[in-house]
Amino acid sequence: MADANDEDEHNENELSEEEWREELQNTREEKDEFFGDHPQSPIPPGKRDEFDGLSYFDPDPEYQLTATVETHDDPEPIDLEMTAANPQRYLRTMTLNFEVNGKEQSLAVYQQDGQESLFVPFRDKTTGQQSYENGRYLELHPDRELSDGDEITLDFNLAYSPFCAFSETFACPLPPEENWLDVEIRAGERKWDAE
Repeated sequence: MADANDEDEHNENELSEEEWREELQNTREEKDEFFGDHPQSPIPPGKRDEFDGLSYFDPDPEYQLTATVETHDDPEPIDLEMTAANPQRYLRTMTLNFEVNGKEQSLAVYQQDGQESLFVPFRDKTTGQQSYENGRYLELHPDRELSDGDEITLDFNLAYSPFCAFSETFACPLPPEENWLDVEIRAGERKWDAE
């Protein structure tokens, strides 16, 4: 039984490109369905009838990157500016170092007290052009506590626009300047035009 579980975990961690594309497509379809039909959708009710799906960059395995974790023993509190509210306090718990498009880059990871997922807001050279003007987010869910020097997959194909990209009724954290990448990340969600 343990062997079967080990095998399942092994298979989950090493999807073939075809399986990865299929899983990504399923995730996108589920999100489109939620945005189009769910009462909690950020799409304003008057626009849901004409909603025919979010806009995405084509899936690109080149943007599935390995990042090296740099943990911070004494996480520094930081107030993230919000789109339409007072700043919110987060802890900068780690930094992810990686290479994209031939350039070394890093992104700070933020967490609020009691939050298990890792919040990575960022801007890149597509911000305000092909992607949402206030940046996009990645959310990471590691299956164990990360230590200094560990590696984690950063899949920018999962980068998404915050709810405030769809309605001004939401307040969303803005990526701080330390998370402004000087490269294009042509992966994940593109700008959604509500007109």
